[in-house]
Amino acid sequence: MVWSLFFSQVLNGVQLGMLLFLLSAGLTLVFGIMNFINLSHGSFYMLGAYFAAATLARSGSFLLAGLVGVGGVMGVAFVLERLALRRLYAKGHLNQVLATLGLLMFFNEAVRMVWGSQPVFTSQPAWLSGSVPLLGMSYPSYRLMIIVAGVLLALGIYLLIHKTRVGMLVRASSTHPDTVAALGINARLLNTLLFAVGAGLAALAGWLVGPIVSVQSGMGDDVLILALVVIVIGGIGSIRGAFYAALLVGLVDTMGRAYMPQIMRQFLERSVADAAGPALASMLIYLFMAAILAVRPGGLFPVHR
Repeated sequence: MVWSLFFSQVLNGVQLGMLLFLLSAGLTLVFGIMNFINLSHGSFYMLGAYFAAATLARSGSFLLAGLVGVGGVMGVAFVLERLALRRLYAKGHLNQVLATLGLLMFFNEAVRMVWGSQPVFTSQPAWLSGSVPLLGMSYPSYRLMIIVAGVLLALGIYLLIHKTRVGMLVRASSTHPDTVAALGINARLLNTLLFAVGAGLAALAGWLVGPIVSVQSGMGDDVLILALVVIVIGGIGSIRGAFYAALLVGLVDTMGRAYMPQIMRQFLERSVADAAGPALASMLIYLFMAAILAVRPGGLFPVHR
């Protein structure tokens, strides 16, 4: 085994895990605390990438692109929640799924009408275009920045939820909304802000991933499935669970795609292994989820209400 390649794949898995955490953290807040299933969450990831790419093309500023991407998506989410989605809170989960699935398709077609069907490519900022020596190898600075940013944001979200008055109100409103409202807190506004913050986290992930993948319509669909896997493994409503589950899913997915064909060659002919390896690798995270749920049906860190 080439250890430099192994460590590189481990870091790639951690980097994917950080992006999945940013996406799943917002979904966890909305799903676990507000009990609202939002399948349009992947659209916020996509819109963040598009808003950032358009701003970067016009201004050349990577940081400004991030501000516009995250701020623009939070504004869209704020208006969307106030005008339409709050009417679905009292409805059943089936109604929520159907409505937000329709929004997902609407946003996919909207960006195709505005930006076209061709992928949009963005570049990394010049100050992060190099690499740094790490573990006996050179690792891209930009990917390392995503890892560091993900860890810092995870710490910030934890402190916000568990160490501040705002976090206390958010946690209290998830279990005792009537009591929170009786204390004079505008629970509806709190839900709106929480929804916007969740959308902003998804947009942040879209901004950061833009220079790594092509920005295109529907890019949030597949990653939404991964985010749902993350929150199920971690425990619905658990930020800590989302963090650890995102890391595990990122590592399992990355290492499986990198090494599964080689492992299969030990048991099958090369042609068969090369065909079956990638297919099995794409199933690994779902097999991993099934194994976790078989042992812990509530996820790694279930939230007890």
